[in-house]
Amino acid sequence: MSGLGLDLSDLAVDHSALLERPFGELMSQARELRAAGHGASVSFSPKVFLPLTQLCRDVCGYCTFAHPPHAGMRAFMSIEKVLEVARAGAAAGCTEALFTLGEMPEQRYRVAREELAELGCATTIDYLIEVARRVVAETGLLPHINAGIMSGEEMARLRDVSVSQGLMLESTSSRLLERGGPHFGSKGKHPRVRIEMMEEAGRLAIPFTTGILVGIGETREDRIESLLAIRALQERHGHIQEVIVQNFQPKPYTRMANHPALPMDEMLWTVAVARIVLGPRMNIQAPPNLSFDDFPRLLEAGINDWGGVSPVTPDHVNPEAAWPTLEKLRIATERSGAALIARLPIYPSYLAKRQHWLTPAMQTAALQHSDAEGWARADPWSPGTLVSPKRPTPAITRLARSGIEASIDRAMAGERLHETEIARLFAARAGDFDVVVAAADVLRRKVSGDKVRYVVNRNINYTNVCTYKCSFCAFSKGKGAEHLRGKPYAVSLEEVSRRAAEAWERGATEVCMQGGIHPAFTGQAYLDLLAAAKRGAPTIHVHAFSPLEVAHGAATLGITLDRFLGRLRDAGLGSLPGTAAEILDDEARRILCPDKLDSAKWLDVVEAAHRTGLPTTSTIMFGHMDTHRQWARHLLSLRDLQERTGGITEFVPLPFVHMEAPLYFKGQARKGPTFRETMLMHAVARLVLNPLIGNIQVSWVKLGAEGVLACLGAGANDLGGTLMNESISRAAGTQHGQELPPEAMDTLIARAHRRAEQRTTLYGKPAAGQVAASYEAEQLAPLVMGPIGKKRTAATAEIA
Repeated sequence: MSGLGLDLSDLAVDHSALLERPFGELMSQARELRAAGHGASVSFSPKVFLPLTQLCRDVCGYCTFAHPPHAGMRAFMSIEKVLEVARAGAAAGCTEALFTLGEMPEQRYRVAREELAELGCATTIDYLIEVARRVVAETGLLPHINAGIMSGEEMARLRDVSVSQGLMLESTSSRLLERGGPHFGSKGKHPRVRIEMMEEAGRLAIPFTTGILVGIGETREDRIESLLAIRALQERHGHIQEVIVQNFQPKPYTRMANHPALPMDEMLWTVAVARIVLGPRMNIQAPPNLSFDDFPRLLEAGINDWGGVSPVTPDHVNPEAAWPTLEKLRIATERSGAALIARLPIYPSYLAKRQHWLTPAMQTAALQHSDAEGWARADPWSPGTLVSPKRPTPAITRLARSGIEASIDRAMAGERLHETEIARLFAARAGDFDVVVAAADVLRRKVSGDKVRYVVNRNINYTNVCTYKCSFCAFSKGKGAEHLRGKPYAVSLEEVSRRAAEAWERGATEVCMQGGIHPAFTGQAYLDLLAAAKRGAPTIHVHAFSPLEVAHGAATLGITLDRFLGRLRDAGLGSLPGTAAEILDDEARRILCPDKLDSAKWLDVVEAAHRTGLPTTSTIMFGHMDTHRQWARHLLSLRDLQERTGGITEFVPLPFVHMEAPLYFKGQARKGPTFRETMLMHAVARLVLNPLIGNIQVSWVKLGAEGVLACLGAGANDLGGTLMNESISRAAGTQHGQELPPEAMDTLIARAHRRAEQRTTLYGKPAAGQVAASYEAEQLAPLVMGPIGKKRTAATAEIA
């Protein structure tokens, strides 16, 4: 046992070996470990610095942050001032609200006690909890708490309003507490006290930041012992999410004003040793501003994180050292062969296990800022919004050792990639992102040239009543769902016929019919709907009924899938939409749509359709609570199916629109995919599905014009349908309208310097008369929705 109450016997490190190893060897090993644990990624947290109080009970010899009370100055920031700064940070793209404050000032200063009493608080922590709560509720920023020594009860209360907390160990050396030492007179700096608090944080499952302060009089041996103490805490509780190696810089008007700054080589040695002692997976951070122009050299020593960097506030602890600009940080990082990634104050591996590490309220808050890997969203865009999407900035160099080139070459040659390879393509950033997108565009050009095709069609969503409770769906209506969007309806057969006829007159070659699983519908209802559409437009192509509807229809009639599909085909069904796929991974489906078809059953229905001679489209609904590996499994399932049957006409990525989705309201979903992820879904699909599925479609309803243009340059070659009536995406909250007529389609495609071409559902050439009619279409007549009232309830067996 160490004198700190920690058992370090299993953490043997040969101090003499570390102390005697050549500097270059240490640096090289540290870089290799960093690459093994973090690849070519270096993160930072965009933050605002909120110094809630600069009064402190301690008197550290190097600190200018803490100071005694000044006449006329308040002891604490007001809530209004905190919110003002936090809002400015949120507007600038920050996700972290860093609360750094002096420790228990009420124990030393009367003014702090009096001001807390005025605020209705007994302690500084009481006030901090209220302020942090307001910041989360009113700005969405995620608090990280650095409040000094706290009790377990105080940390537990702060856990409800923060995603992480921190306390620098600084050093395990008790010499620093002696008279003349930097920690003399600061009882909160005793290493045992600090380690006991970190132990308690581990027991409370609080994602935690700690670190060492280097150059304040400790020895190299002291640093190794301090790092071992941190390692012991991590091995016991797993809660140390990052370790800071912070170099001392002398500050005027302090007891250590004449103490020399830590030499850069000594800082690099310490960072490298930290990486070796703490291992490849630990997040190791060094503040870039404290190394001034030499900060890029820190990457040579094995760091994988720059810490918090603010575009809004200064470093109040080190006001003399300005943070480098984000552009300067990006360039330095990319020149080292790594991608700079914005993160949250909780790291991805902890967010992935959020049920353990976060309270329910903070899980929701963190997910709203997260991408599929758990990193921070790069911009405020979400599918369906009118916010202009922001394409990732082109990198200045390729990433080191990313290994994606071989996977891309294999995909271009038509080989089946492994799940791990596909997940790595989805994780592409910086230079790798550029390479994946460019490869997909080259392959698109090879497969389909410069044509971009679309079909003139009409959606007929015949009912929004549904017995299923899919957690992502804002379209279907049942009891208790009216507060989301609209009232329940069932369209009459006469209205179906009228809409089909009107669609044909306006130049459409397709009607697409889908709806909820109405409790009164049997397979005969689907046959009746099909007949109604054909009565209205005998030669129109009917593209209808998801695999879920087909399975429901067959089951209610008591016949096999093949027999029911044969009856639909013989009645005039031309093809099936490959919707209801969502994510073909049952772990995700158990949350998204637990009572829906599982992955195998969905694939069975589609394979049966192909066997019956009915082609289908294929889809993915992504960007909610899914992962890269689940996306990879989905694409491989579709590829394998297509290799067996050849019946899939196109692949349609459908970004999750979050605004009205129940899953999002429950705090269990992200805000849809990021724009980078959306571009990659189209690009990676183009590569992975090659050469079996040659058409990759982009949804103008969900992405808008600018999103469409970007994806047309990332492997997409198809714009889907003009959609005379679109209600499913609009129910989820998309703001991009419900029809994009041929003139607008052509204009949009021309903006991409591509050639527009109308097509049929099955990629044939439409009749010239229909094409001409599509450019001369009259306004749509008002819809008759058939609301369900007292006499026409959800239990009514008739839809007419």
